[in-house]
Amino acid sequence: MSTLQHQHIATVMQVASDGAGALAAAAHEQVIRDSWHRCVHQHGLDPTRMQEAIILPQARLREHQDEMEALLQIARHGLEELYNKVAGLGYVVLLTDARGVTVDFLGDLVFEPSLRKAGLYLGADWSEINAGTCGVGTCISTGEALTVHLDDHFDATHIPLTCTTAPVYDSAGQLSAVLDISQLSSSQPKSSQHLALQLVKMVAHDIENAAFLHRHRHDWVLRLSATPQFLDVQPDYLLALDNAGRVVGHNRRAQLALQAQPQPLLGTPFESLFEVPFNQIGRFVLAQPSDQRAVTLAGERRLLFLSATPPPLRQAVAAHSARTVPAPLAALSAGDAALDRQVERVARLVNTPIGLLITGETGSGKEYFAKAVHKSSERRSRPFVAVNCAAIPENLIESELFGHLPGSFSGASPKGKRGLIAEADGGTLFLDEIGDMPLTLQARLLRVLSEREVLPVGATRPQPVDIRVIAATHAPLESLVMAGRFRDDLYYRLKGAHIELPPLRERSDLGAMITRLLGNRSLTPAAFQRLLAHAWPGNLRELRNVLDYAASICTEGPIDLDDLPELQASRLPARSTTSGQEDSLQSDPDALLQALRAAHWNVSAVARQFGLARMTLYRRMKRAGIVPPNRMG
Repeated sequence: MSTLQHQHIATVMQVASDGAGALAAAAHEQVIRDSWHRCVHQHGLDPTRMQEAIILPQARLREHQDEMEALLQIARHGLEELYNKVAGLGYVVLLTDARGVTVDFLGDLVFEPSLRKAGLYLGADWSEINAGTCGVGTCISTGEALTVHLDDHFDATHIPLTCTTAPVYDSAGQLSAVLDISQLSSSQPKSSQHLALQLVKMVAHDIENAAFLHRHRHDWVLRLSATPQFLDVQPDYLLALDNAGRVVGHNRRAQLALQAQPQPLLGTPFESLFEVPFNQIGRFVLAQPSDQRAVTLAGERRLLFLSATPPPLRQAVAAHSARTVPAPLAALSAGDAALDRQVERVARLVNTPIGLLITGETGSGKEYFAKAVHKSSERRSRPFVAVNCAAIPENLIESELFGHLPGSFSGASPKGKRGLIAEADGGTLFLDEIGDMPLTLQARLLRVLSEREVLPVGATRPQPVDIRVIAATHAPLESLVMAGRFRDDLYYRLKGAHIELPPLRERSDLGAMITRLLGNRSLTPAAFQRLLAHAWPGNLRELRNVLDYAASICTEGPIDLDDLPELQASRLPARSTTSGQEDSLQSDPDALLQALRAAHWNVSAVARQFGLARMTLYRRMKRAGIVPPNRMG
């Protein structure tokens, strides 16, 4: 234990014994001293303890995430925008639930071990009752935005950290989440976090408002502001009313400004808030200029400007409520519960700009899933452009993706070329095996996603593009990020929502899928049982090939055992046998060299052995400086 930690523990113990007014803690704000006192006398925490961060296991983390999935989807864009602003300053961004458990995280995974140890990571429990005084826990306890800087923390283990937080409230006035930006260390005084605090409060307010507008999209929505100029773009207060004119929701600012203590704002009639009857609400619909939509608060002289949005027609609401999973997505599953949950989840995202990352074993249907998302969206009439990042040679992938001007490089087409990104304009760009994209192009792709424009090779002026990007991989992207092989900012941009496809052998609808893929053909019971017993290491791709072969061999009647191709004896699935080996190939050049030598330098055989494309293996050989014997000299 360091001298600084000894001194800190002594100060906290002084507050515990003498109260929040203890002179030894005079340098700390009242909110911090109150929290220290609360930690000892209410939470029963020991100031002398040195407790490592509590990280929940994956199963429990998923429970917390599932409980607030709707808010996570809404908040994701705000988290990404915030991270883009602060990442270069060494911050990570956390979103916790109302119990202090970190349910979303953006940070540089190169520092993953340090972040995990410090608790700046997914699944970390930052409740005050467990972690003591800290940004998240004390924000939850007080309901206020604050910075807990260095030795403001209760536990001496956490005093290198600086954490700035703001609460996110739901439309009923309950705290639903906490937004946090933190650094592993800081050499600056607490005042250095002032701008960080304002930024976090602003983004938390934006998330809160976005969640409010989604929750009350079928109600009257009132936007209010003290000035007309920002009324329609950034209102101060939000209220939701039912058709009787009673408040059914509000944002936090409206609650603080309009609630008459101790009377709750929920249920308050419109006429009790404003000096105008509810039947005249039509005066404040967008038809009039904002400076002509003034309203006086009831019982006050204060003037606000009001913009009212009526609820949609009942028929439209009923149609929305009755909406089912779109047919292209519904066709992906024949009743497997795990896949059905993924399908239902992504059905709510088909028209959002949120990035989708699809993972799963080779052949599990990642491209089929991406096409189904495209066909289920409003982009269905525009192009679906699929790019296999592992199949394009590294020296050509830039011009293939971004296009090029005539004669912009040696070997370039004299007519130039429109890149695949531009070809997808208005539609969907599917990037398969995204983990094989070279680092230099990852930066350019990130710019396309953030700026919505593409710069062809040799061009000086970018071209605007409107695309939905869906990425897929069977490789462990997080491992690539930690190895410095994949950009963390691109990883988070692509992984707005993560869809993990189950392997065919684990699906409960295998029999139904076989029947569906056969169409009007049938199988004998023996052939059907043989297919059910197979492990399907090649997943749906292998199943389709087997059924196509059998249907071609058997020209009439049910398909029997003799019509099936030879199915190799069940072997361990590709992912479980090769994923660890793939990791070793990426991190250990000697393992790759050994595999090549064992295969007598047969690159195709080694690629098949590890479930990789040949171009991917060639790239890894190039990065490792491995040259085949027949190319030496």
